[in-house]
Parts: sequence; C-alpha cells; structure tokens
Amino acid sequence: MKAVTLPSYGGPEVLTLAEVPDPVPGPGEVLVDVVATAVNRADVLQRQGFYNPPPGAPPYPGLECSGTIRALGEGVAGWAVGDQVCALLAGGGYAEKVAVPVGQLLPVPNGLSLLEAAALPEVTCTVWSNVFQLAALAPGERLLVHGGTSGIGTMAIQLGARHGATVVVTVGSPEKAARALELGASKAVLYKEQDFVEAGPFDVILDNMGAAYLPRNVQALATNGRLVAIGMQGGTKGELDLGALLTKRAAVHATSLRARPLAEKVEIVAAVLAGVWPAIAVGEVKPVIDRVLPLGQVAEAHRLLEQSSHIGKIVLQVT
Repeated sequence: MKAVTLPSYGGPEVLTLAEVPDPVPGPGEVLVDVVATAVNRADVLQRQGFYNPPPGAPPYPGLECSGTIRALGEGVAGWAVGDQVCALLAGGGYAEKVAVPVGQLLPVPNGLSLLEAAALPEVTCTVWSNVFQLAALAPGERLLVHGGTSGIGTMAIQLGARHGATVVVTVGSPEKAARALELGASKAVLYKEQDFVEAGPFDVILDNMGAAYLPRNVQALATNGRLVAIGMQGGTKGELDLGALLTKRAAVHATSLRARPLAEKVEIVAAVLAGVWPAIAVGEVKPVIDRVLPLGQVAEAHRLLEQSSHIGKIVLQVT
C-alpha cells in the first residue's frame, strides 16, 4: 500500500509518499480501506520529531480515518466486511489501509459522507473526554475555548452550546470571530487586541497553548474552576500560582489522548457514540471542514495547518 512516511524529521517537505507493507489485523482488530484522514497538530509534532507514536502503533502519521472494513481479525463481532466506519487511531491514518482495534471504530453518522466522517473521531473524542468527562461541564456554566476555530474549537463550541453552557472563544481574526459566533459561541475574543481574562470568570477552560497562557488561565478561572491543558503551542514550562488555585479551589489538568491505554480509548469512543453521535445524526452538531486535499498534497496540508489560517479541519482524501 501507499503511506506517508518520515525518512527524516523536519519541515513539511520531509513527508514522503512511499510503498510500504500492508498491515495485518490482529485479534480484536479490523482492517480498514482508508478513504480519508485529517491533519492534527500531533501530526506536525510527530513530523518534527517531538511526538513519536506509542509502542505498537503504525509509524505513519494520522490519528483518525474513515473508510470501509476490508477484513476482520480473530474474535471480532458486531461488524462486517463492507461496513462504512470512522476510527480513532494511535497512528497510521496517512495510508491506504490501517488496522484498528474494534473498540475504536465508530459507524459513519447518518447523512454524512466518508470525507466528512474523517473529520470527527479525534475532535469528538478529545472534546468529550476533556470537557464533559474530566472537567464535567454543567449546563449554565461558562466555557472558554482557546483556538476557537480550530477543529477541536469548532466542535467544543457546538457541544458546549448544545449542553446549555455559555461558550467564549479566543480567535485571531474578525473572520474567525464571525464563524465562531455562527457555530454557537456567545463571545469571541480577538486575542491580539483583547485580554481574555476580562471576559471571565470561567468554570471550564480548554487550553491548547500551555505555558504561555497558564498564569492568565488561572487568573480567569472561577471559584471551583477547571483548567484542562491539551496542547503546548505556547511552550511547556510556565509559572503556576498555587495560591490563586487554593483561593479559588480550582484544578489544573493536563491530558493527551494518543498514548492512553486501549481500554480508556474504548470507553471514550463508547461515550462519544452515546453522547455525540445522536446529535450529529439529527444535524445539531456538524463537522467543520476548511478544505479537502489529496494525500499527495500532505505537505501543503501541514503548511496550511501551521499557518493557522484555516477554520475547522483539513481533510486528506486517500482514495
């Protein structure tokens, strides 16, 4: 099969489409013919040499995919060859085929194409596990989402607003602010011109920046607030004011999805199927896709992601 390989680490130009051996599904896995995948920040970090796949995962980038089941591994029940699926992956989405643990499969939601479904697994699992399971966002609370028009941001806006929370986002341009408001945000803070702390306090903050925003995130938390850090775009080491946390009885969580044990991923996928898929099926929540590019233009897709001019997900069509 063809897959995007990394002969070396570096800029987007190191991404190389090459012939590699076909994967073989093991017990409890299915083999998926990949139709599409999507680009995530973790893929960029892997390309740069900062985020290697966990042990046993394919070496190729790609944390999600959509496609059709080609073969079933030993012991797989409840799925059939030919079923259309999307999947959360530990790696390997930038390829024509991928072996997936059966518990990480999701059916393609009614009314969505396979291209659209490729944009769902990573963002829905990330938002649901962090905002709703870990931070326990409640109706009536205030949610701040940094990077409000990223793939994760656009999903967090929709799910937060649907849940009855007031959603505030940070964005980099008036165009992005307008799109965030269309998706259900109550306010969009232009971070180059305004301080998001002034829009607080917030019960839950979903943060992709890390160190650069840590002091102000803590400042912006409400009493009993929960800060969830899921990215390090602004660095890894920052100063944490424990006094402020104690006064507010607040909490700081730092999580990642890719390296979690299989059992945890299976639980998250099942929760997403129960909590998010019905809303997608009736059109209350939708994937937001900036553009679709062929897999051969993967380097351009990475450049676009790093420029941060996109709104929603960048999807790669594989077949």
